[in-house]
Amino acid sequence: MSHPSTRRPARGWAAAVCALLLAPAVAAVGPTTAHASPGADWLTTDGNQIVDSTGNPVWLTGTNWFGFNTSERVFHGLWSANITEVTRSMAERGMNIIRVPISTELLLEWRAGQAAPASGVNTFANPELEGMTTLEVFDYFLELCQTYGLKVMLDVHSAEADNSGHIAPLWYKGSITPEDFFSTWEWVAERYKDNDTLLAYDLQNEPHGQPGEPRAKWDDSTDVDNWKHAAETAAERILAINPDALILVEGIEVYPKEGQTWDSPRVNAQNEGNYYNYWWGGNLRGVRDHPVQVSAHQEQIMYSPHDYGPLVHEQPWFRGEFDKESLTRDVWGPNWLYLHDEGVSPLLMGEWGGRLGQDPRQDKWMFALRDLMIEKRIHHTFWVLNPNSGDTGGLLLDDWATWDEEKYAMLEPALWQHDGKFVGLDRQVPLGGHGSTTGISLGQYLGEATTDPAPTDPVPTDPPTEPEPTDPPTDPGPTDPGTTDTELTVRYRDASSSPTSGSINPVLDVVNSGTKTVDLSTVTVRYWFTRDGGPSSFTTWCDWAAVGCADLDLRVVTLPTPVTGADAYLEVSFTAGTLAPGASTGDLQLRIHKSDWSPFDQSDDHSRAAGPGMGANAHITAYDAGALVWGSPPA
Repeated sequence: MSHPSTRRPARGWAAAVCALLLAPAVAAVGPTTAHASPGADWLTTDGNQIVDSTGNPVWLTGTNWFGFNTSERVFHGLWSANITEVTRSMAERGMNIIRVPISTELLLEWRAGQAAPASGVNTFANPELEGMTTLEVFDYFLELCQTYGLKVMLDVHSAEADNSGHIAPLWYKGSITPEDFFSTWEWVAERYKDNDTLLAYDLQNEPHGQPGEPRAKWDDSTDVDNWKHAAETAAERILAINPDALILVEGIEVYPKEGQTWDSPRVNAQNEGNYYNYWWGGNLRGVRDHPVQVSAHQEQIMYSPHDYGPLVHEQPWFRGEFDKESLTRDVWGPNWLYLHDEGVSPLLMGEWGGRLGQDPRQDKWMFALRDLMIEKRIHHTFWVLNPNSGDTGGLLLDDWATWDEEKYAMLEPALWQHDGKFVGLDRQVPLGGHGSTTGISLGQYLGEATTDPAPTDPVPTDPPTEPEPTDPPTDPGPTDPGTTDTELTVRYRDASSSPTSGSINPVLDVVNSGTKTVDLSTVTVRYWFTRDGGPSSFTTWCDWAAVGCADLDLRVVTLPTPVTGADAYLEVSFTAGTLAPGASTGDLQLRIHKSDWSPFDQSDDHSRAAGPGMGANAHITAYDAGALVWGSPPA
């Protein structure tokens, strides 16, 4: 099948200009060659993982913020939003890395000392940027990111500083030559080689093009349009200056099928396609035959596909029935996922996202890809923070201040979290900055620091106490037969950002609060909720569990007679395992949605409790061998 020649449209920048972005502890693995000293934040690869300078696996989860790639040459939105508030908000909301698109043309201007005043900045909203050039704004942003524990990935998004520059298929265009592309990357590497806030370089956004027209190819030639060779050249020159930089290589659009060459026509005499077609920058089939190779520091090289849904383009795989399994098998697997599954390289999904609630196929694709990335711990930067992205929308609404809570609720489970806090990539600064209530530093996550080290931050004298559980009823009732001396406590937090959303996202932790070892295979837990109309069929997900999702069984049970606060419950059971006295299952990150994705209103649900922290919840019930041992069911 041939990919239609329609290009992805420009993402709506011009209109806005005219109107003036969970996780468990992971077992440490041995690092490959480490260049940075312990305590530095540089990253490297090990098999299909990204690890820190001491070999601990990390998870890069963030968003994109565009504008430096456009004719404005500075972040979009600064015509009304404050750069400090937006940056802090991204960190507090759990983004630990920001992908920043830029152009080679702008890098040439910066290198030549010709950085222009940042005319796209409203200095009433951004008094801290008064009088700055575009380069000074970028450097100020890096300082803000250091303050708030964020990391940055720079992405050459286009050759020219143009709002639609990404439509050009190659890394050179017009007066912008291949040598300009290589030498400006060298300039970036030299300028920021001692700044581990800028720790990753995405060499070129979405190389693409179809046979018979200017197009990026992938083979072992040294042809000027061979993206593999260009990526190797750029990587060699960067790593000679900064061997600690993480280098991301995107794919292309087409790759010849077996028996075909780059000189083959688009279709053969039987009108069958001679090429595998995919999203711009997403086709990484060529890596199997021709991996990117550099002479030194190969461990700094990794791959970065892009993937979108049908609202961006009607790809052939969206025209019939599809689901996560078929997409994994037929689409993602052969184009890029094999690199992760075969341990060749980590993957960072540099762009994914889109609008919710406009096309059920779009929502199905987006949740399926998100769930895959959670399941396999694939790194990602969501497209996009900007509300003025024409074909996707953004995480921010049109005022550049209010978050799209429905979209954020979809993204939030795929952000790196541990014990109810977002995990940053800075060893010392918590994500959100010193004193953050929502994030922790990498050092805190690894146990290198147990508190926020900032001397001026208030330090609580006593840890917060959890509410005392109510006594379980002595009469279990007809639905809870039997007796037991098992004692359990169910801890809970709500991973939903809003009580009104398309899914219910409870995070549970079952604690053995008794004195005997508990056989988990006899334990069940019920989370009580109201269906709020819509279909009676549900999909349940285990996004992640410390005990392993494979050891959980989930089902939704509908009550024959609704009661106050519930007409159904999610039942969680365990297939194996034991809990010693005082031990817990660790986080069980769960999710329920209706088959049509219609919204829930959880505000009156029996088991839901507001608040970001983990705490005992007596409105969630636990049973051992059918006997109620924790909590109170709805009456």
